[in-house]
Amino acid sequence: MSETETKKAASSWLNVAVDYGPLLVFLGVYRAMSPEETSASGEILAIMYGTGAFMAASVAALMISKWRLGKVSPMLWFSTALIMGFGALTIFFGDPTFVQLKPTIIYAVFGVALLAGFFMGRALLRILLEAAFEGLTEQGWLKLSRNWGVFFLALALLNEVLRAQLTFEGWLWAKLWVFLPLTFLFTFTQIPMLLKHGLDVGQNADKDEG
Repeated sequence: MSETETKKAASSWLNVAVDYGPLLVFLGVYRAMSPEETSASGEILAIMYGTGAFMAASVAALMISKWRLGKVSPMLWFSTALIMGFGALTIFFGDPTFVQLKPTIIYAVFGVALLAGFFMGRALLRILLEAAFEGLTEQGWLKLSRNWGVFFLALALLNEVLRAQLTFEGWLWAKLWVFLPLTFLFTFTQIPMLLKHGLDVGQNADKDEG
């Protein structure tokens, strides 16, 4: 593996850690603070402590991204801003609904933005992922933006369904054991299309360009 490929792999894993590290902190603090016996007030207190830890970890993740990668992605800026805003509302009102709505809003906003860009002939996903997909044609970027736009909207709907059907702790676990695997699986399903539209894979890239 070349030095460039090694750096890209390290960057990818760092992005995963930055995205899901704060969630693990949230879950850990929530579990530590949850009362052994069911108690509405104890549950709310655990959620508030977990939310506070989530907010602090999210800011730390943003700073780590800036330090290690030299930049902060627009998605991470937007996500952190929503975490701070909806986290503050959760703590102030003692209502977990606010922090649970955050993923729905993020997925919906990015889904609508990507699809709007696609219908206007603009591949907005290029802004976020260009360094990861060198050589991809404009048509490839447009198709990738469209596919991710649809996927983000599906995640927004799924988050609302799980939020309505599961307990708060169940919803937290679903973020790890449902959303994360689905995201990885969807990413892998895009590889054939990326290769067809010029993804740089050495000598094969020129053949696939057409």
